[in-house]
Amino acid sequence: MYDYLIVGAGLYGAIFAHEAEKKGKSCLIIEKRNHIGGNIYSALEEGINVHKYGAHIFHTNDRKVWSYISEFAEFNRYTNSPVANYHGEIYNLPFNMNTFSKMWGVKTPEEAKAKIEEQKMTALAELAGVSADDASGKNGPEAYAEAKKKIDAFEPKNLEEQAISLIGTDIYEKLINGYTGKQWGRPCTELPSFIIKRLPVRFIYDNNYFNALFQGIPVGGYTAMVEKIIGDIPVKLGVDYLEEMKKAKADGVEHPETLGLAKKVVYTGPIDAFFDYQLGALQYRSVRFESETLNIDNYQGNAVVNYTDAETPFTRIIEHKHFEFAQRYNEDGTPMDAAADQADPKTIIYREYSAEWKPGDEPYYPVNDDANTALYEKYKDLAAGVPNVIFGGRLGEYKYYDMDAVIAAVLKKAEEELN
Repeated sequence: MYDYLIVGAGLYGAIFAHEAEKKGKSCLIIEKRNHIGGNIYSALEEGINVHKYGAHIFHTNDRKVWSYISEFAEFNRYTNSPVANYHGEIYNLPFNMNTFSKMWGVKTPEEAKAKIEEQKMTALAELAGVSADDASGKNGPEAYAEAKKKIDAFEPKNLEEQAISLIGTDIYEKLINGYTGKQWGRPCTELPSFIIKRLPVRFIYDNNYFNALFQGIPVGGYTAMVEKIIGDIPVKLGVDYLEEMKKAKADGVEHPETLGLAKKVVYTGPIDAFFDYQLGALQYRSVRFESETLNIDNYQGNAVVNYTDAETPFTRIIEHKHFEFAQRYNEDGTPMDAAADQADPKTIIYREYSAEWKPGDEPYYPVNDDANTALYEKYKDLAAGVPNVIFGGRLGEYKYYDMDAVIAAVLKKAEEELN
C-alpha cells in the first residue's frame, strides 16, 4: 500500500512524487504512454534531441523555480527568437523595432508608434462608424471631439477588431490573422476578443521572445531531467489508469480511484475523462506533427519559424538541432565531434498542424471560452467530492501552464499536502 499513486509521469507528477519521497512517503507512478516526461519528452534521433510533442523552451522570472529545476539539469543559454514567414517575407518576433523597420522602413520608436497609431485610428474610425476626416480633425474640433468620443467608446466584438485596435492593420494582416485562424480552426472574425487581451509590442531592437530573467534548454534533453527528478521512485509504463479504475469498480474495490494500491491519488489526466465525461467533454485544440529527416546540416537557420499566411497549411516549422546550437550527440550522450557531424550531416524538422481535438487525440490547448470555463467549474465541484484525489497539471486543472507555472503550482500543492 503506497502513500500516493501518481497518475502521469509528466513534470507535475514527477515533482510531486519527488517531494513526497523527500518527506518519507512512498509513491508509485503509473503512465499511460510508453515513456516518462509527458509532453516535454525528448528523444535522441540522428544525434539530435527531438522535442517529440513540440517545442518547449524553459523560461521564468521566478528565482525559486529556477533554483529548484536547476538541481536536476544544466541549462544552455538558448534564447527564444522565432521569426515569421509571410509569403516569403521574413519578420522578427515578438513585434519589435526589427519587425517595424522591415515592414515600414521606420528607424526610430517615434516613427513606429506614429505608424501604428495612424493605422489604429483609421481602422477604429471605420469600425465605430466615424468618417476619416472627422477622426483626423479636418472637419473641426467639434466633429473631432464627437468622433473621438465614439472611438473611445468602441468595444471590439471579435478577435480581429481587438487585434486591430491594439496594433493596427499591417501587423494584424501579415502576422496575426492567418496564423491565429489556423491555430483555432476558424476565422478571427468568429473568435472572441478576449483571446488577445494584449500583444507583446517592444519599441526596441530586441528579438528575445520571452521577457524572462532565466531561460534555456536542459543540456541532454528534458527526458534526462525528468529521470533525475523521479530518481528511484517506481514507474509503471503503458498503464491506462482510467481503464484500471473501471476494472477496480467492477471488482468491488472500496475506493476504485486508488486501484486498491494507495491511500491517495495525484491525478494529472483530463478531469472530464476521470468522471467519464458525465457532464460533457471539455474542448481542446490538438496538434499534429509531420516529421522529416534531411541530409543537410541546416534547413531554416532558426529553431522556430511561424508561417503566418492563411494559405500555408501548417502553423510553423521546428528545427530541433537549433535548440542546442546545432550540437549533435553520440548514442551515449557525449557530444559528436565536428568531423563526424560534417561527414554525415543531418537535421530534423517538424511541420506543426493545428487541429480540432476529438476523443483519442492528444489534448494540447484548453479552449478557455465562457462555455468551457463554466463546464470545468462543474467538474471542479465534482472533484471536490473525491477528497482522496488531487487533480493537478494542465489537464487536471483544464489550464494552459508554462513549465515554470507547473513547477510553482506543484511545489505549492506538495507543501500544502505534505505538511
